[in-house]
Amino acid sequence: MDQPASDPYELASSAASELARRSGLDRHDAVVVLGSGWAAAADELGELVADTPLGDLPGFPTPTVAGHLNLARSVTIGAVRVLVLGGRSHLYEGHPASTVVHGVRTAIAAGCRTVVLTNAAGGFNPQWTVGQPVLIGDQLNLTGTSPMLGPPPPPHKPPRFVDLTEVYSRRLRDLARAVDPGLPEGVYAGLVGGAYETPAEIRMLRAMGADMVGMSTVLEAIAARHLGADVLGIALVTNPAAGLTDEPLDHTDVLNAAREATPRMVALLRGVLEKL
Repeated sequence: MDQPASDPYELASSAASELARRSGLDRHDAVVVLGSGWAAAADELGELVADTPLGDLPGFPTPTVAGHLNLARSVTIGAVRVLVLGGRSHLYEGHPASTVVHGVRTAIAAGCRTVVLTNAAGGFNPQWTVGQPVLIGDQLNLTGTSPMLGPPPPPHKPPRFVDLTEVYSRRLRDLARAVDPGLPEGVYAGLVGGAYETPAEIRMLRAMGADMVGMSTVLEAIAARHLGADVLGIALVTNPAAGLTDEPLDHTDVLNAAREATPRMVALLRGVLEKL
């Protein structure tokens, strides 16, 4: 049900109401957005309550990217009610920023105060092997857009100029390291995507302080912080970035690497969500 809206917050509220009707849960506590190749984690995170096709909810386009699911799954992990979004929208698909962040805004309208964003990323650090999860400590939004563009938020929402000093919650990062003590941390650069980066672009990003690069997450993080949610970002290194390997970059390899890392990812996500 991808549809324009003069007020994207009202559209998110409508989607949250429909999600509550279909799931039978009046609210959710946390949301997990699954990145490319993380789809298998949806089956293992918690006890199933309900499944709703994303495309059946107001404002959600049906996911088109391989490795994403057309699924909003409601599960329980202990006493925590978790919304699992099996797919996301991307700028490179032609969607505006408001559509890209619609899932996060809907989840927060549904009651979520914790937002867990996962993705597949190209890694720059030679010590990070394929399959290494990395906590996102900060980000570079190099997409050329922002969810805060356009008309100001309505009066009942926080003002446009959100403080991004701590985009990713230190408390949640500490919680993740308590579950998986070997987790490194880095800066994630988010680009528009649609094509992998060139070696020259990777050199530029490294000089700017990035440790990994991908095509999602940064806009969702901004939208979540604007609405007061705490954000945990976990990037899975699924390939060395361009110029750091002689092998060509291929989305199939990204999906395979993410699939092989699923057990560790599930243990990490469950461990964090159980402790909320």
